[in-house]
Amino acid sequence: MKTLVVVAHPSIETSVINKRWIKELKQYPEKYTVHELYKIYPEGKINIEKEQKLIESHENLILQFPVQWFNCPSLLKKWLDDVFAYGWAYGSNGGDHLKDRKVALAVSAGIKQSDYSESGRYRHTLEQILVPFETTMFYCGADYCSIYAFYGEEGAPGGTEEEDIQPEKNGLSESAINYLEFINNL
Repeated sequence: MKTLVVVAHPSIETSVINKRWIKELKQYPEKYTVHELYKIYPEGKINIEKEQKLIESHENLILQFPVQWFNCPSLLKKWLDDVFAYGWAYGSNGGDHLKDRKVALAVSAGIKQSDYSESGRYRHTLEQILVPFETTMFYCGADYCSIYAFYGEEGAPGGTEEEDIQPEKNGLSESAINYLEFINNL
């Protein structure tokens, strides 16, 4: 079965990292379904049953997003609140649709990796900041498989605008390939 990649980026048109990852994923439609929440639900009204059936039809689930205010974009939070409902994602009344399903995060961190450390600027690792996702998946009985991260500014991962146009210089192309490898090794 395929892997569902739920992408939640509020301004994907200006993205460098997430847009590059999507481009790489879409080269393999037999392996990955790319599901862009902000394109599908621009008004934020989520079709819960459709989303649940989409998850059920895939083996693995990846949540891909830019870290914003040390969390996920608001539409992804709403999606989680709505779709991971009692009786479907958890609870005694059939709430086992995430049980043993492999789930992972793919995030663009927006900040240097050294800033995400106990001795760094923000005093926490990215893994510590994203622990609510791990806890959610544990609560739902899913098999949480960690995170894949690209550190650096979303608008300029390598620094200069010229390097943004040449992703081989800022590691973005390598990151996209490593991202697929990460998913394939879940």
